Amino acid sequence: MLQLNYLRENTDEAIARLAVKNMDAAAIIAQILSEDENRRKTQVALDSLLAESNQLAKQVGDLYKQKKAAEADDLKNKSTALKEESQKLEVQLAASEQQLNDLLVRLPNTPHASVPKGKTPEENEIVHSEGDIAAYTNAISPHWELTTKYDLIDFELGNKITGAGFPVYKGKCARLQRALINYFLDQATEAGFQEIQPPILINEASGFGTGQLPDKEGQMYFVGADNLYLIPTAEVPVTNMYRDVILKEDQFPVKLTAYTPCFRREAGSYGKDVRGLNRLHQFDKVEIVQLQHPDKSYEALEQMKDYVAGLVRSLGLPFRILRLCGGDMSFASALTYDFEVYSAAQKRWLEVSSVSNFESFQANRMKLRFREGNNGKPRLAHTLNGSALALPRIVAALLENNQHEDGIHIPAVLHRYTGFDKIA
Repeated sequence: MLQLNYLRENTDEAIARLAVKNMDAAAIIAQILSEDENRRKTQVALDSLLAESNQLAKQVGDLYKQKKAAEADDLKNKSTALKEESQKLEVQLAASEQQLNDLLVRLPNTPHASVPKGKTPEENEIVHSEGDIAAYTNAISPHWELTTKYDLIDFELGNKITGAGFPVYKGKCARLQRALINYFLDQATEAGFQEIQPPILINEASGFGTGQLPDKEGQMYFVGADNLYLIPTAEVPVTNMYRDVILKEDQFPVKLTAYTPCFRREAGSYGKDVRGLNRLHQFDKVEIVQLQHPDKSYEALEQMKDYVAGLVRSLGLPFRILRLCGGDMSFASALTYDFEVYSAAQKRWLEVSSVSNFESFQANRMKLRFREGNNGKPRLAHTLNGSALALPRIVAALLENNQHEDGIHIPAVLHRYTGFDKIA
């Protein structure tokens, strides 16, 4: 959530930056500032009444002590009238605060100055590309044919058990999944991230804190009886561990990693782009999260980007890094790098990671703050997160890109985790 002070003091800048996300925010920001002015006027009036009421209460007490009951009763009646008026103002103030909050939560985060303008993924900026995709010239089978050939994944069985988008991994593919999870977690802990095993169900406050609610409510699975949501990513429970927390400055950086299954409804997804492992309703992912000092969050973002690049590189997959344009960014992000690996059989790029800086947007929703020094005023922290990595499309690319006459070769870094070097 954007800070009111920022909108008051940098109104034109906020409107211009949100325009990069293709939002005309002038009208809603004007509403916010108008409602904020009403709220502050109501607060001033209420404070004045309460102060006068307190003063009268003291005078009433003094008059009774002086046995001036008639005068005391007159002031007491006046004090009662003031209390009734202050109660009305309290109702008005609560309504104004609710209206202000309802308006604020509709505003997405403002994008960083480096975010390119654009409306579609085709307008994202390629900032790095690595690997020779021209080397894949032979006829290569797509992963959904390979999983049938080697009995690795049963999509129809998952459909029978649950529905489309919930595959059943079998044999060596199940072990490959587990190997990737363990490898990614080990790499993260070696890089200084503390491993967390969080809940995979969250409450509304957690969904609101990281920006999934109310923006992405329709994309999450809802457990109505208990008013809980299945997580779309480990970012949500892990970051919310620090909701309503005031950190000490010397606690930065807070670096956390977690493996969880992830659940996304992905309503309206059809066609070849969702075939096989390309788009699932349930999938596994290792996430990295950082809480940072505002002065160091963009340095941390670059470090996280380089870390994820190292992971993909270690698997031997051709990949590229994109800086997302305003129209392709998430609601809460200020700057996002997407990682895509090349699918040799499908002849296209598959997204496998997003690494984002949310600046103070999530922290403001969660009231995640830090104190500079011993007596400094609390400030909002910055939050960052990244996929490191999401498994389905990594598995798809590994299967497709490593086909040989004698089977599918497994990257060397995974051998000690899988216990085998190829699928045949």
